[in-house]
Amino acid sequence: MQTEPPASGANILEIARGMRGSLRKSDRKVCDVVLADPRRILTATVAETADLAEVSQPTVIRFCTAIGCEGFQDFKLRLAQALALGLPATHSVIADTDTPDDVADKIFDYMMTSLDWARHHLDKRALTAAVDCLTAAKRIEFFGFGASGIVARDAQQKFPLFGVPCGAEIDSHQQVMTVSMLGPGDVAVMISNTAATRSIVEIARLARARGARVIGLVGMRGALTAECDIVLRAETLENTNIYTPTISRIAALTVIDILSTSVALRRGAAHMEDVKEMKQALSELRITL
Repeated sequence: MQTEPPASGANILEIARGMRGSLRKSDRKVCDVVLADPRRILTATVAETADLAEVSQPTVIRFCTAIGCEGFQDFKLRLAQALALGLPATHSVIADTDTPDDVADKIFDYMMTSLDWARHHLDKRALTAAVDCLTAAKRIEFFGFGASGIVARDAQQKFPLFGVPCGAEIDSHQQVMTVSMLGPGDVAVMISNTAATRSIVEIARLARARGARVIGLVGMRGALTAECDIVLRAETLENTNIYTPTISRIAALTVIDILSTSVALRRGAAHMEDVKEMKQALSELRITL
């Protein structure tokens, strides 16, 4: 029995990859040709695609409808959209023989596709709840280690947008000291891609015990999520290749940008005017040619 195709807005290459095992044997041959060289199929006719897959032309059309397209032209349109976002992670594995040009293409493809995936999987209700929480905060503290610590530092650097005092702690001792001074009205943002770092879980538990609200910015479900009032999941495509860039960090940085900008907009015109003056002051520090 074939699996029902996902929503029409999803990346058609990811749909084809996910449905491959449920397709008929002849349809699977078309799927393999598409996944092997999607850019070649983008310029091919139905007849050329059928020849490449060694199937009949009706089989190509059947494959298109099986994965949720209205026909071959609709399939090619969605294929073009998918390629514009970058190839899926399965096409982005870096080989020892890759040239710098190959590496550049694969990393850009992987990052664009993963960010698009994260965008479509972000819980918008949780996002709104997080913005409400941060807007009402008297103080915001960000906590993280390693790559998540870099995200925490970036968030703290955006404190003018948040409009309240912000801190970023990436040392375990300093984290305990800081969280022990939190209280009602304060917000602690715990950043962990795995949601499983033991010390971050403990810090979240301490923050809640102190009466602070806890927001978790994670890449997957884990022990940390149970200790958070609000969970923002910046999910990215899995790619365990040794050379994979830290896309989870880039996705988390993007969520921080969304949060800081949204909170700034909630602060009103007077606050935005202060931000504009701050940016003007920064521009005056630059050398003009």
